[in-house]
Amino acid sequence: MPILNKDMTVCISLAARPSNIGTRFHNYLYDALGLNFMYKAFAPTDLTQAVAGIRGLGIRGAAVSMPYKEDVIDLVDVMDASALAIDSVNTIVNDHGVLTAYNTDYLAIARLLAGNAIDPDSTVLLRGSGGMAKAVAAALHDAGFTQVRIVARNGKRGRALAALYGFDWLPEVAGATAGMLINATPLGMAGKDEMVQSFSDGAIAHAQFIFDVVALPAQTPLVKAAQAAGKHLITGAEVIALQAEEQFVLYTGVRPNAELVRAASEFSRRQ
Repeated sequence: MPILNKDMTVCISLAARPSNIGTRFHNYLYDALGLNFMYKAFAPTDLTQAVAGIRGLGIRGAAVSMPYKEDVIDLVDVMDASALAIDSVNTIVNDHGVLTAYNTDYLAIARLLAGNAIDPDSTVLLRGSGGMAKAVAAALHDAGFTQVRIVARNGKRGRALAALYGFDWLPEVAGATAGMLINATPLGMAGKDEMVQSFSDGAIAHAQFIFDVVALPAQTPLVKAAQAAGKHLITGAEVIALQAEEQFVLYTGVRPNAELVRAASEFSRRQ
């Protein structure tokens, strides 16, 4: 990275449980491409003040993670179509004091569904009803999946998300099974839920595809169980790399090549 200087453009992330993944990913690319940028992760104590700081300090952009993806909606000026379609934000871009919200999670998930050639006729259990679950549900719907059940303890949110796309809702996984299992909750994420496996061994045994959107740690209990069972696996590491690439483009106007993105993703996960 260049030596810190007064002309350096700053980008940040806002998360309840910040990690070094985004920080390393973006700073690696800034360095590799010779950009006078820097990236820093934050755990805001006051979200309203944090977003006001983006505007007031001239911060170029901010990644938004759980649990703030919906809370920031009332704090920005413009909702891009990608965020407006699912009422969820994972990226804020500051253009001379005007804050525009985007959602690059949707694009990443859509690319992964297509790239793994998953049959839209597959049955799906999608666990979660928050911002990431909305992005997953929208991508499934737009890819032609119809046999989807949303699993969410919050009945109001779960029913609303299911109804939005013509899916079904379940309050608990219980004995439910499907051809594809998707975890879009914090279960398995570093912290208090790190040891929780979001789907049972029985459900995993029945499934063909396992998709865990949790990026930290890379080896969640669900990922480990899917690997042990020899299942086709899509991980949060893949999601975060693709969505971060799109964020990088929004912030800088530069699209790195695939080799640089892979290198940045690998670097972001080094201990």
